[in-house]
Amino acid sequence: MSTLSFLGHSTMKPTCRILFNCRNSAIFGFPPAKCVNGNSAKLCLNFERKAQFHTSPYHSFSGFRRIVDDARKKFRVPNWSFGQSGVIISRSNDVGMRNRVVSVIANASSSRFRDFSTSVETRVNESNFERIYVQGGVNVKPLGVERIDKDENVVGGGEEDSGTEVVGEKLNVENEGELKVESPKREESQIEKEAWKLLKDAVVTYCGSPVGTVAANDPNDKLPLNYDQVFIRDFVPSALAFLLKGEGEIVRNFLLHTLQLQSWEKTVDCYSPGQGLMPASFKVRTVPLDGNNFEEVLDPDFGESAIGRVAPVDSGLWWIILLRAYGKITGDYALQERVDVQTGLKMILNLCLTDGFDMFPSLLVTDGSCMIDRRMGIHGHPLEIQALFYSALRCSREMLSVNDGSKNLVRAINNRLSALSFHIREYYWVDMRKINEIYRYKTEEYSLDATNKFNIYPEQIPSWLMDWIPEEGGYLIGNLQPAHMDFRFFTLGNLWSIVSSLGTPRQNEAILNLIEAKWDDLVCHMPLKICYPALESEDWRIITGSDPKNTPWSYHNGGSWPTLLWQFTLACIKMRKLDLARKAVALAEKRLLVDHWPEYYDTRTGKFIGKQSRLYQTWTIAGYLTSKMLLDNPEMASLLFWEEDYELLEICVCGLGKTGRKKCSRVAARSQILV
Repeated sequence: MSTLSFLGHSTMKPTCRILFNCRNSAIFGFPPAKCVNGNSAKLCLNFERKAQFHTSPYHSFSGFRRIVDDARKKFRVPNWSFGQSGVIISRSNDVGMRNRVVSVIANASSSRFRDFSTSVETRVNESNFERIYVQGGVNVKPLGVERIDKDENVVGGGEEDSGTEVVGEKLNVENEGELKVESPKREESQIEKEAWKLLKDAVVTYCGSPVGTVAANDPNDKLPLNYDQVFIRDFVPSALAFLLKGEGEIVRNFLLHTLQLQSWEKTVDCYSPGQGLMPASFKVRTVPLDGNNFEEVLDPDFGESAIGRVAPVDSGLWWIILLRAYGKITGDYALQERVDVQTGLKMILNLCLTDGFDMFPSLLVTDGSCMIDRRMGIHGHPLEIQALFYSALRCSREMLSVNDGSKNLVRAINNRLSALSFHIREYYWVDMRKINEIYRYKTEEYSLDATNKFNIYPEQIPSWLMDWIPEEGGYLIGNLQPAHMDFRFFTLGNLWSIVSSLGTPRQNEAILNLIEAKWDDLVCHMPLKICYPALESEDWRIITGSDPKNTPWSYHNGGSWPTLLWQFTLACIKMRKLDLARKAVALAEKRLLVDHWPEYYDTRTGKFIGKQSRLYQTWTIAGYLTSKMLLDNPEMASLLFWEEDYELLEICVCGLGKTGRKKCSRVAARSQILV
């Protein structure tokens, strides 16, 4: 076996070395990390401790520098500067800067969002296939930079008050460059103190550094199965809780170590899935070596050990979303720009954007490939995957370094975003009017201009839906395939469609209206139902295969999952319905601590703890904490959601306009889609 050694610099703590086995290395060649005590290392990375992120002499001014840099990048829009006036007041300890403060005022308005956007407009039939332009560039108000001589009477004039303030928040820049985000002071309740204690107890360390949190930390669980592992999707609310508290080290370590695991050999019955697949989870194992030495090894699970052997499609999408969130909250954009991170990002995108036999822009997956990781009839094009896919593409559009090597990928992202948003908005949306339209569908239409494009039979409309859908409100259905519409309401997919602006502003508003109108069905005693309604009787037997864990109104089959609280809170903040989020959080607070933080609740009303629910479930704890911090500091939520991107609605590369066979369907629907 060939060996190689080199010295790398990182921000992770150097408690020990990391050993890599070079067998079957991938593109950038980092198979699973091992942490070794002893002298048996063949390939070693010695990480020196540095600041939380790369700093310059004016490190406290890095947030402004990044905004300016973003204006130079073709697809990055500084979302946080729109719709609010951000003021940064900083004092530097550097020579020559001691007696000055710097204030940065963002003169931007959400009503002029389109004037600030940049885009790549693609045209199929033009020789200059890619044209880059800045819309409304003449009228754009620049960021004003004002330098003021320091005065003792200015806010923060005391020597002890060193720090950076941003619209009501305080950003402390410590000696080693770590950015601390402090929300306005509010005394923590007893339940919050208990939750933080439990969350920190769930932290997993590797080589002495934190790298994630276990799925559940129930001391009475004698058979944890894989609940003692770090799951990518489960860690996201934990990561956000730590980031909002100003503790970014664990998130940075998590992102880098899971990136290394991406390159590890993945084989099930002599078949290896495509490069770029992220693991569902990993576990830190201690392996003895010769003598008294031992090594810590990161052992990933790509689905080869999972129940049903299903690849975790959503893991890579969550990883991309978390990478963006880390940069937005901490200001550490240097992590996104690293060569290994850019390479890993491209590998995930290439895996998702690979051409296949599909006629639709939505991502085709098997059953159980997301949060619902057991057979529940979601194979095909489930909404949850499409919403995460759309979010990951929008994240990548912001983070990809645009150059000659990536411009084709950027073009593919733009094309897919445009097609996917139209597809979901036009064909997944149902409300009273749409259901009545489906009810009158003609079938067996063989035509380029067919109205019933997917040959949906009106008899598929379930009887419960006719009475359940409110006059005001609607939602995105769970799945769409030829001759099949899954009319169940899937909460995560709908909430994330709001967060990512996959739905139109009107649709996003209608989804929350529906949740509010059907509160007793979707929330009741514990927020929130993972899906509604449950599969019962013959449907349960056929679709789930008589799964004893997914019995009606339990687990994935209509169970209530408190971890969905943070996504509900984020969606409510975006749509300015904070009272609705506070109502749900207050409802959860009544029971979570008393019930020992269950994974899920059973029964139609969510009244009982799930029959197989793990207690002290980490993402239940983290989801609650994240919700509380977002409600305390709604400004931070704007870093985590996306506004409507009007440029995407103008991009269409189908080329139908010049074929003479058929007009583009987007033109006819644009009047409905733009609102």
